[in-house]
Amino acid sequence: MAITSLTPKQQVHQVLARLPDDATWDQVVYELAVRRAVERGIADADAGRVVDVAEIRAEFGLAD
Repeated sequence: MAITSLTPKQQVHQVLARLPDDATWDQVVYELAVRRAVERGIADADAGRVVDVAEIRAEFGLAD
């Protein structure tokens, strides 16, 4: 499931429109990086490239 059917350029415009007019470059880059990370995470989940938290906890010997 894709987040949106918009093009990357259209998505950037949406992100920029939500930021305040006095947003810094760091804020712009942060917002875009977060959006990309979320998209990649969703794509990984959709493709089955995930590991259950219980498996990770067991691998590292952490209690549930």
